[in-house]
Amino acid sequence: MTSLESKLPNVGTNIFTVMSALAQEHGAINLAQGFPDYSSPPRLMDLVNQAMREGHNQYATMTGLPLLRGCIAAKLQLSYGCAIDPVQEITVTAGATQALFTAIAAFIRPGDEVILLEPAYDAYRPAVELFGGIPVPIVLKPPHYAVDWDEVAARITPRTRMIAINTPHNPTGAVFRPADMEALQRITAGTDILILSDEVYEHLVFDDAIGHQSALRYPALRERSLAIYSFGKTFHNTGWKIGYCVASPNLMAEFRKVHQFNVFSVNTPMQHALAAFLENPQEYLSLSSFYRQKRDYFLQAMQRSRLKPLPCSGTYFVLCDYSAISDEPDTAFARRMTTEYGVAAIPVSVFYSDGYDARVVRLCFAKREETLARAGELLGRV
Repeated sequence: MTSLESKLPNVGTNIFTVMSALAQEHGAINLAQGFPDYSSPPRLMDLVNQAMREGHNQYATMTGLPLLRGCIAAKLQLSYGCAIDPVQEITVTAGATQALFTAIAAFIRPGDEVILLEPAYDAYRPAVELFGGIPVPIVLKPPHYAVDWDEVAARITPRTRMIAINTPHNPTGAVFRPADMEALQRITAGTDILILSDEVYEHLVFDDAIGHQSALRYPALRERSLAIYSFGKTFHNTGWKIGYCVASPNLMAEFRKVHQFNVFSVNTPMQHALAAFLENPQEYLSLSSFYRQKRDYFLQAMQRSRLKPLPCSGTYFVLCDYSAISDEPDTAFARRMTTEYGVAAIPVSVFYSDGYDARVVRLCFAKREETLARAGELLGRV
C-alpha cells in the first residue's frame, strides 16, 4: 500500500454526520444538522420542472446565468441599497461552502494568517490549512459572543491576509451591529486585509431595527470583501447547493480563476427557476418573521426544560446552556441527549480550534411545529 502524508491530518468525520447517524440509530428528533424538515416553496419546485421541460439542461455560463445574476443584483439593491454590477461582481456557486472554499483558495498562500472568530463554521479552518494558511482564532464567549475588536486589532500582523466574519452567526445566533462593522472598517483601513463575509443567514435577523449588517453596506469594507450567500438557507432547499459570491471586479476576477476549475458551472434548471422566483421580493423579505415565530414557538415549547436558552438574534439555531444539569463535556452531554432523551444536538466545543467547552449545545429550530412541540416535550424531561 502506498504511504501518504495527509494534508489535513486532524480532520475526520464531522460532528454533523456523527450526530445525525446517532439520531437515526436511536430514533431521536434531529435538531443537530441545520436543515428544515419542511419543503421548499411548491412554486419554486414547479419552476425547476418547467425549466427542465423547456430544455434548460445543459451547462450554464461559468459565472452563472446572466438572468439570475441580474436578479441577484436587484435583490442586493433592494436589500442593502448598493449598486452591484452583475457582469463583473457576481458569481453563482455550488452552495455557500464552495464559495467560501474558492475564496480562500484564490487568496491564501502558505504563511498567510487568517483571523477566525470562534466558534466558527467548521469549513473555514480546514480550507485555510489546506492552502498553507495559518488560522488565528479569537475566542468569543457566552452568553452574547460579542467580538472584542481591540483584541482583533492586536492580533493583526504583517502576515494577516484575511478576516472571516459571519453574521448572522452560526452557531451562536448573534448578529453584528453597525458598531461592529464600523470597528472592522477602522482596523482594516490602510491595509491589504481581505474580509470573507459569510452572510448566508442574511434574511434571518429577528430585530428589524438592526437589520442585516452586510459588508456591502459599507463602502470601505465592500472594496475588500468577498460576501457569500446561500439560496439553500433562504428557500429551505439546502440539498440544492446553490449560492453566490459578490466582490469587487479585481477580487472577483481572481475568484473566478479558481471557480472555473473547481466547479465550472452550477445546476442550470435551478438557476432559471431561482431567477423567476426572485421576481417576488416578498418570498425572501418575509423570512425574518417566519423564523422569529419558529424561534418563539420552540422556546415556549421547551419552557419546562432545565436547559437555559441563550440570546438568539438571528439564524435558525439557538444555543442552550446545560451547566445546571451536568458538568460533563458537551460532546458527552450531546450524545446522552440523543440516546437517553431522544433529541440530537451539536456540542459547541467542535466549533473552536482549542475545543473550548462552556457547557453549551446547539439546537436547530428550522422544523415543523409538530417537530418542535415534540422536541420541547422531550427536552422538558432533561
